[in-house]
Amino acid sequence: MPAIYDKYVDIKYINMKGFEKLNFSNATVDQIFTSSFDICVQFGIKLVIALLVLFVGKKIINYLNKIFVTLLKKKEIEPSVESFLRSLVNISLTIVLSLFVISILGVDNSSIIALLASGGVAVGFAISGTLQNFAGGVMILLFKPYRIGDYIEAQNQGGTVKEIQIFNTVLITADNKTVYIPNGGLATGVVTNLSRQENRRLEIIIGVGYGQSFDRVKLVIEKILNNEPKVLKDPEFLVALHKLNSSSVDIVIRAWTKKENYWDVYFNLNKQIYEIFSKENIDIPFPHMTVHMAKKL
Repeated sequence: MPAIYDKYVDIKYINMKGFEKLNFSNATVDQIFTSSFDICVQFGIKLVIALLVLFVGKKIINYLNKIFVTLLKKKEIEPSVESFLRSLVNISLTIVLSLFVISILGVDNSSIIALLASGGVAVGFAISGTLQNFAGGVMILLFKPYRIGDYIEAQNQGGTVKEIQIFNTVLITADNKTVYIPNGGLATGVVTNLSRQENRRLEIIIGVGYGQSFDRVKLVIEKILNNEPKVLKDPEFLVALHKLNSSSVDIVIRAWTKKENYWDVYFNLNKQIYEIFSKENIDIPFPHMTVHMAKKL
């Protein structure tokens, strides 16, 4: 062996878990390499154990979540509260598992807590939005501006509430997209709940040509409304002259229907009006341009 390996290396202090029991003062390079290899092997074993615990822990968490959901269903908890509690329990168990895995790797949890405490202000700013979303979720559950299954419009989005999680509310849009909206904005912003009331009023504005008799057009529309079984008779529908527009006389139709029949009635009335107006020779104007050709001198 070359002479250089017989020389001693003077290492006064190394602050690393696993090295503190070893005396590196006047240690040879071979001894340092041997000790380092042993520590790497020990860490590798810990890493394998940690990964195994993580895998088994996730399985256990999934099993506990299923048991928890079963208990909530037996207690007939409201779906909105059930969704929130399920999300809360899942996140709490995941945090506990993460801390346990970190401790297996040899990282002292107290040092992590001390690090978080020392950077408390920065952490506070970083998670302020998350805490706001959590508080918003609690407020939503307390005041219930909407429930699972309601159709709402908020934050420039609209859809059916599928789930109220600990930080987000999940919507399914009409075209089957999944939208996640933070609870903080929903708790402090404007939310339109289209499912809260039993009945909804639809409004259709139809333009007819100048020269058409309003009374005749009104009778035709009223007949269409009376023949539509899903239009409610109480409250009564309204047919009125809405506006004298630049190229048409606008007639407004306001009718009430059950919330679940809203779009069926809306589309069917438009179809009936178009077909019957054509049969009754009621003109529906559309934008057009008249061009006058000047004669050459």
